[in-house]
Amino acid sequence: MATIRFKALEALMSRQVFSVDTPSKKTSEYFGENVFDQKKMRVYLSREAYDTVIDAIENGTRIPRRVADQVSSGMKAWSIDKGVTHYTHWFHPLTGTTAEKHDAFFEPAGNDGVIESFDGARLVQQEPDASSFPSGGLRNTFEARGYTAWDPSSPAFIFDKTLCIPTIFVAYTGEALDYKTPLLKTLSVLNDAAVDVCQYFDKNVSKVQVMLGWEQEYFLVDTALYIARPDLMLTGRTLMGHASAKDQQLEDHYFGTIPSRVSAFMRDFEIEAYKLGIPIKTRHNEVAPNQFECAPVFEEANLAVDHNMLLMDLMKKVSRRHNFKVLFHEKPFKGVNGSGKHNNWSLATNTGVNLLSPGKNPKSNMQFLVFIINTIKAVQEHADLLRASIVSAGNEHRLGAAEAPPSIISVFIGSYLTKLLNELETRVTDEKMTPDEKTEIKLDIGRIPELLLDNTDRNRTSPFAFTGNRFEFRAVGSNENCASPMTFLSLAVAEQLKQFKVEVDTKIEDGIKKDEAIFQVIKNYIKASKNILFDGNGYGEEWAKEAEIRGLTNVKSTVKALESLVSVKSKDLCVKHGIFSEREMEARHDIRVSHYTKKIQIESRVMGDLATNHIIPTVYKYQNQLIENVRGLKQVLDSKDFEQIAGIQLQTIKEISGRIALIKIKVKNMVEARKKANAVEDIHEKARLYAEEVKPYQSEIRYHIDHLEMVVDNEIWPLPKYRELLFAR
Repeated sequence: MATIRFKALEALMSRQVFSVDTPSKKTSEYFGENVFDQKKMRVYLSREAYDTVIDAIENGTRIPRRVADQVSSGMKAWSIDKGVTHYTHWFHPLTGTTAEKHDAFFEPAGNDGVIESFDGARLVQQEPDASSFPSGGLRNTFEARGYTAWDPSSPAFIFDKTLCIPTIFVAYTGEALDYKTPLLKTLSVLNDAAVDVCQYFDKNVSKVQVMLGWEQEYFLVDTALYIARPDLMLTGRTLMGHASAKDQQLEDHYFGTIPSRVSAFMRDFEIEAYKLGIPIKTRHNEVAPNQFECAPVFEEANLAVDHNMLLMDLMKKVSRRHNFKVLFHEKPFKGVNGSGKHNNWSLATNTGVNLLSPGKNPKSNMQFLVFIINTIKAVQEHADLLRASIVSAGNEHRLGAAEAPPSIISVFIGSYLTKLLNELETRVTDEKMTPDEKTEIKLDIGRIPELLLDNTDRNRTSPFAFTGNRFEFRAVGSNENCASPMTFLSLAVAEQLKQFKVEVDTKIEDGIKKDEAIFQVIKNYIKASKNILFDGNGYGEEWAKEAEIRGLTNVKSTVKALESLVSVKSKDLCVKHGIFSEREMEARHDIRVSHYTKKIQIESRVMGDLATNHIIPTVYKYQNQLIENVRGLKQVLDSKDFEQIAGIQLQTIKEISGRIALIKIKVKNMVEARKKANAVEDIHEKARLYAEEVKPYQSEIRYHIDHLEMVVDNEIWPLPKYRELLFAR
């Protein structure tokens, strides 16, 4: 009788490449067709409503309820014309996924039946049950009220015949229960701080936007094989599995020819993404087998975050048509590269200038240096908070695993910029600069564009790297919401820019000319942040030792890293700028800690179930076969031949017995450790116990199961193996 594993393989072999009906139109002709963008607004809104919405998007002004009624009427008309029957407020709760509650457009109309209805009140605000989402104690079970509120800066869109309206999600008390609310607040704070600094260089700058270009890595696994792996289904990663003889060691998958079935899936979800206005630009094979990546062009950060979360949902939906499952877990397979979501971060002005890109003259390049140096200083000041923004149970397996940046936060800027900053530090004095010094500095700064291209390499081992016109936050996990790292990075930079302006203005008030004041402050910042700069191999043990000497923290435990969310320094930063209250910070910390505990708890339960109900019974069957074989040999062989021939089988039987015994003991001990942790009421102590006393058993149990996989008859092994999961396409 075929095992579930072999039935899954048979199902895989029968797969046909899904045929994608590529639209006959050019991409530009259907891009954004399911988005209520400015083009649609011009058609479906009055001039007053259109101008009011655009003003709200660009300047953050409030939309009066009267105008909201006009907007809702236009949205409804457009949606019904597209065959839509329902609408929903679409938001990012603290579960790490998206949420939606669908309502029909129709309303009863007495004896006349029903009518399509959708007014401004329903557009602007709805009331989902806040007690059913993570709140970290901000909401009790009996305090259910929460509100979703329309975010006009992110356009409504149609997904699965439903009008989706991007919103924030807050408690009845006004406290944030989502990722979008603090992000929007932070983007506003950074805009104010960056505009003030830009005024030193260009009076025409009135707005600065955070720009984000994410790179989404993921694995694809055939649906049949996925269903045959309970650990993949329930945890997103394989809790056991011996390495394939061939994996990524030949380096032949990266940028290789995309398999036909995978290519069909990519074309399919890209077409759907374009209709939703998601500007996917790049697709390619990643390093590990069956690992791939897609990336869009840069967008304003709030919209980019929405598009990333929407794309992840879209990829899951489209993958079903191709009999694939998309794995966004940071480390679904042991021994091969995990997946990240590199966040490429930059700043753009309303005048069309990228503040992290060199200009054409010394003045614009001085502005470039100011923003580069302030960003470096911000990372140096708030490295622990940035680490806390990206740690998770999944990312804990990936960071520092000789494939991803370590948990030491450092900044790479390239040899030329490092040399230039060192020269500025030594040349710029606290005294008035001579004309020769001014000329020499301007000459060096003026040469930045020509020299930067050839002297700024990329460093894939750095968690935060300057790559020519942006910083790449490489440590973000593939399954995470970009909003969290974008919030804390942007907030850290905003605080630093505000401090920079205070220091420069103070010097100017003391009679120092503006350029000299800027250079003097820059010099101090260069000196203060030198320890965070590192251009070498971040994977090496030497760097960990050097980082310790430099005073840089290296916190590998997620539970310990999360403590930085509620440090005095982090609270002061967030409260000062009105992003979070202390209570909200503590709530977020509690949620993240509890989420970590639950992830490890689920993995532990699945591990115990697989070991006890799948692996051990299978191994017993094989062991019994060996025992029967030995008995048969004993009947037909004399004692001397028997000892020689049956010796290997007897050793295998003993090895199996020993490993089964150890698995049983360790599973029992893991269960007891879990019970001990579950009995603890304090969530932080519970998380510590899960991290330190429950989680280690997983690798110990896996060690023996993986060895047994290489001993037991292949035909009866119950779970799809790595060679099947990684290479079956």
